[in-house]
Amino acid sequence: MGTLPPARSIVANPTQDELRDFVRTMPNAQRTEFGNFNVTTEVTARSAGSTFVVTDDPSWSSKPTMPRDQYLAEAERQNAYIAEQDMVLVEGYIGPENSPLKRPARVFIEASNANIPGMQQQLYYPKDADWREEEAFTVLYTPNLSAPGYPEERLVTIDVDEWTTRVFGIDYFGESKMGGLRMWMDWAFRQGALAMHAGAKVIPTEDGEKVGLIIGLSGTGKTTTTFTRQNNSLPVQDDIVALTEAGDVYSTENGCFAKTFGLDPEFEPTIYHALASPEAWLENVAVDEHGRVDFFDDSYTANGRGTFSLSAIDHFDPRKLGKADFLLILNANETLQPAVARMASVEQAVAYFMLGETKGTSAGGAAEAGKSLRVPGTNPFFLGHEYLQGNRLAELMRSMDYDFGVFVLNTGRVGGGEDVPGSKNVKIPHSSAIVKAIAEETIRWERDPDFGYLVATEVPEFDDPELLQPRRLYERLGRSDEYAREVAALKQARQAFLAEHAGLEPGIIEAVG
Repeated sequence: MGTLPPARSIVANPTQDELRDFVRTMPNAQRTEFGNFNVTTEVTARSAGSTFVVTDDPSWSSKPTMPRDQYLAEAERQNAYIAEQDMVLVEGYIGPENSPLKRPARVFIEASNANIPGMQQQLYYPKDADWREEEAFTVLYTPNLSAPGYPEERLVTIDVDEWTTRVFGIDYFGESKMGGLRMWMDWAFRQGALAMHAGAKVIPTEDGEKVGLIIGLSGTGKTTTTFTRQNNSLPVQDDIVALTEAGDVYSTENGCFAKTFGLDPEFEPTIYHALASPEAWLENVAVDEHGRVDFFDDSYTANGRGTFSLSAIDHFDPRKLGKADFLLILNANETLQPAVARMASVEQAVAYFMLGETKGTSAGGAAEAGKSLRVPGTNPFFLGHEYLQGNRLAELMRSMDYDFGVFVLNTGRVGGGEDVPGSKNVKIPHSSAIVKAIAEETIRWERDPDFGYLVATEVPEFDDPELLQPRRLYERLGRSDEYAREVAALKQARQAFLAEHAGLEPGIIEAVG
């Protein structure tokens, strides 16, 4: 990218206190009982329908594209607008100091939306003397400049030739965060890595520390699973990591962007206490006129969010992460998926990674909430063709000289939605017991006759076999015929979805039954 466009004024790398001074003048900002600020935004989720990759060759990307001449006209319009604005510049790194995938990054944004650079600054690793602007992933961000002619007059453009993302007419912080990370993921793939929409944690066991990766769509339990403690485990990363040859893992962010709806100090004490501090930032959380925070009020949106620095919590040093021991694929299902299933082969692991099944949440906007989705890799930010993710995962798994376990965890329900009599919820303590047992290798498995993966016959500290083997629940409820029909329909739908991704390695489609 190089030189930034000129502005009326620029405040470069202000402190967090200086950014709070800006924010306290914002009409949509409110001081909370915790001493931090909550900002209510007009846009409450990612604007996927307004996001375009800049290219004159649409064939290389799986995302909607925009011709370069059309982009240049929008870029010129944004640059002219910036020239008359007071701007804030925040610079840092994606990736810690020892990561081979560390890259400079920056966001350049209107000062009138200072909460966004405040939140972004907590996620960047700090700038140093080696930081180079010509290598920086750059986000040019004008929340108050609308984009007429585009969906809801919002626009996000991604120019990977210049490593620049431009954001128009959106005041939601997630576009700043993903603006840089989306470009970094594409760049990391070009380096031979697989950037995953994943959390990472380190779990102590009698056999040593185990590194677990957790992938899942936003809002399906990724951050919760990452932060829930097993054997005093510590989180490393809550959102994006890179898996490389031989199983090495590298993190990206120096902080966390956590979903707040339903945040309970009993089940998620680490996240709760980090966000209930003066240093945290909140966005779209319910706050009454007295500053009291209600994490269970979703009357405005269920996609309330908050950021905090890793330094605010006990965490594992990301510079010492090492190799991944297992991968958890979160699937907030409501029917046949057991609380945990172990993949029986590389091909089956890639198949379920590519299926990326879950129920959509408000994080993806109203159009996704509550709907059954399949998103390859549970990563809606991958710019290339999705089959490339699956083939890269297969390649990396085969490069490992140890047993890398891949598991699908259902963080939803078994037997149907809440309105179905006899259906059951997979609760946070259930998932936590499973993660602990995976790390300690104490689960007993048997092959599922319908799907071919392994299901658990026994999990320590887990008291409900019907969640482990859904067939039992359906049989007890007299729904065996329904179970058989759903098995057949699900297999057919999964194979049809995978068949849409021409280019996948042989054997992957067949691996789902």
